[in-house]
Amino acid sequence: MNRLEGKIALVTGGGRGLGAAIARRFREEGATVLVNDVVDRAPGTLLADVADSGAVARMFEEVGRHHGRLDVLVNNAGISGVEGQTDHLVGLAAILGQQAAERAAGGPIESHLDVTMHLPDESWRRVLAVHLDGTFFCSREALKLMTARDGGCIINMGSIMGTSGGVGAPAYCAAKAGIMGFTRALAREVASRNIRVNAIAPGFIDTDMTAPLGPLRPLFEQQTPLGRFGEPDDVAWAAVYLASDEARFVTGQVLSPNGGWHMSQ
Repeated sequence: MNRLEGKIALVTGGGRGLGAAIARRFREEGATVLVNDVVDRAPGTLLADVADSGAVARMFEEVGRHHGRLDVLVNNAGISGVEGQTDHLVGLAAILGQQAAERAAGGPIESHLDVTMHLPDESWRRVLAVHLDGTFFCSREALKLMTARDGGCIINMGSIMGTSGGVGAPAYCAAKAGIMGFTRALAREVASRNIRVNAIAPGFIDTDMTAPLGPLRPLFEQQTPLGRFGEPDDVAWAAVYLASDEARFVTGQVLSPNGGWHMSQ
């Protein structure tokens, strides 16, 4: 308890899923938590689309006016890029099954995913805008508050999809890989200001975002040594650690609660 006592933290995309779990654990550990979302899910929500640099700037100006400082930023806001596309995911699962059967039969492989070949510009750009642009825009504004006090902590939400790649999600994987590269670069840049920057790269966690993966879930569980999806708290406690003074010598790192799905960060 009280590991974050007295800290002011902003969690983007904090209205549900991993963001809500992180916000809840931060509060329990003594932090004053500000929640951003694009939907007003609770009183006091800071409404802003993190892909909109102007909206982000206005949000951080409000934080500065009301609180005067920011100690912790969690860049959690994100989208899967396949919201509402259950048929698409069912199709991916079917093709992967066909490929496995064709391999077992000795080939040749005649079933192909071809997601990138047919991915529209707007789908690619929206995923990168929310994840990568959003992380940059929010970090840029947070630094203006943190440098005034010569200290702070930024936690960026990566993914195992950014470290190992993932089937059928080129934009999401590219965005998450970019976030982790940005994390390391920024950590080196702001270390002189006593600001730590780290990333969390979750595996498959039970949230609203992963719920549509239903047809693919058995495959991912089989590939996870612990044999299951994680829980939001598995990520939230990692964020508590990185935000706390326990991690005062940790920067530029990727912490990956993934059940063993990927073992080479």
